[in-house]
Amino acid sequence: MNPNDSLFDNLGGAEGLHRLVEVFYAKVQLHPQLSPLFPADITPVLEKQYQFLSQFFGGPALYSELHGHPMMRARHMHIPITPAHAEQWLGCMKEALEDTGVQEPLRSFVLSRLAGPAHHFVNMPQE
Repeated sequence: MNPNDSLFDNLGGAEGLHRLVEVFYAKVQLHPQLSPLFPADITPVLEKQYQFLSQFFGGPALYSELHGHPMMRARHMHIPITPAHAEQWLGCMKEALEDTGVQEPLRSFVLSRLAGPAHHFVNMPQE
């Protein structure tokens, strides 16, 4: 991990982030509690996730350029998200980071950066 570079760059730039998103959503689609929260055609979700993470990790501001302010909590309010879903989402991301070869301490740092937003999306009490 190079502390002088953005997370986007540390994750391999556009190519590395695309791979991470693809591996991550393959896991989400197989997850029994998470997969029902997503549409059958996951392609638009992958692209928006890539755009958002690019911006969130210090790369190009693709999401804002294409969709305006992220307002991610508001954009997810129609989906019932529990604290367990947030943890399961983070678990899938941890596995995807491992599977794509992201090493420590970068892996833990990325997960810690994503934990806040993941829990910010929670809009339902625990099941």
